[in-house]
Amino acid sequence: MPANLSGASVVVAGAGLAGLCAARDLIALGANVTVLEARDRVGGRVWTVRDGFAEGQHAEAGGDMIDEAQDEIRALAGEVGLTLTRILRGGFAYVQLDASGKPRIVSRDVARGWDHLERTLDPAIRPYRLAEQRWDTPIATALARRSVAGWLDELKADADLRATAMGMRGFFLADPEELSLIALVDQFASETSAGPWNMYRINGGNDALATALAKPLGERLHLRTELVAVSHRGRAVRVTVKNSRSTAQIACDYLVLALPATIVRRIPISPALPAQQHDAIARLKYGRGTKTLLQFSRRFWRIPGRPRAFGSPLPFGAFWEGNEEQRGRTGILALLAGGSASDLTQAIVAKEGPQGLVRNLEFLGAHRAELIASRQVIWEQDPWARGGYAFFDPAFDPQLRPWLSRRFDRLFFAGEHTSIKWQGYMNGAVESGRRAAAEIVAVHDSLPPDGQER
Repeated sequence: MPANLSGASVVVAGAGLAGLCAARDLIALGANVTVLEARDRVGGRVWTVRDGFAEGQHAEAGGDMIDEAQDEIRALAGEVGLTLTRILRGGFAYVQLDASGKPRIVSRDVARGWDHLERTLDPAIRPYRLAEQRWDTPIATALARRSVAGWLDELKADADLRATAMGMRGFFLADPEELSLIALVDQFASETSAGPWNMYRINGGNDALATALAKPLGERLHLRTELVAVSHRGRAVRVTVKNSRSTAQIACDYLVLALPATIVRRIPISPALPAQQHDAIARLKYGRGTKTLLQFSRRFWRIPGRPRAFGSPLPFGAFWEGNEEQRGRTGILALLAGGSASDLTQAIVAKEGPQGLVRNLEFLGAHRAELIASRQVIWEQDPWARGGYAFFDPAFDPQLRPWLSRRFDRLFFAGEHTSIKWQGYMNGAVESGRRAAAEIVAVHDSLPPDGQER
């Protein structure tokens, strides 16, 4: 018998990609869906900035690149009539400081540094693969309690290896001192860590996907509406919501919490979540991440044979051409500063304005162009995210990870932080939303006719 949720009511909290995908699947199955979003827009941490840029250009303030292997988001974009364009075909180069402290491009391909890091990690990767990359083993526990910085110190790592690890602040949004070694090992143990990587963006902006998913919702979507409390007993789930005008309650059969853990842990839930689930949500860290978009009068970084993307240990982090697929003489550089680089890039702008970042880019040729527009988004200061995306620090017990996505009674959990393979990615958000919807179907189909769980 085909799945059918006719007559079932579901509240989805969060209109990022996870919540919108859950809502889409639930509606297709006949559920009565209400979507709550505290922001005044959909998309969450997928946010395409258009205002203020010349020549009608735009760039991504949040989720940016889509990898070749991320099948779910690529297929979904096609289903809603969107197309993708391949970007950054030259891959990433790497920037280091020379003996005099000046930045210089040292390699055409950042993968060379990644290969060195992977080879050095191999003694840790091998037992982790023998444990099938599970996080509930003694092997995972031993890896998780060590920081990347501590591991580098134990190895007496050379400057190149340390620079590569520091440059990965833009990938994990965490410094080597903050990041658990298991996060690094897990990345390189995955088959998808191997390059080269083909990367894409959605034509018209990544937020076109969120907009397309939200359009059919109509009055089922409630913007500027915050979930402030949850009560669930028996068949009933009651959510308390607040907007600028009033507070109200909504009764439903199921609730999907498609919100960052930083927000879920601030919401009173009664009865309380199991202790392990509470601890997993409470302990999960989110990386500091500042995305700066700089539009220049010309694309000075374009030199034949040189990539248009750069990893770096510099104060403003990694940077790349943020609108390669768009026409126009002007162009936008996107700078992603993770971990302590987020603090540093904010300090530069606070003291010198965006021109301070431009001066730091002179080695790339910034003096050959004029800065005509800029925009900076500091994700740790965003009240509905409180960070860029999740990362695992040495204080996080790896055995708690499965609890991030575990259903409790009629409460279901989605978001990039609940994904195993694609944690931190837009694809992880998409998959998690669809997984939560499928879980509701599985639970609903298993209930006896009176709807009471045995």
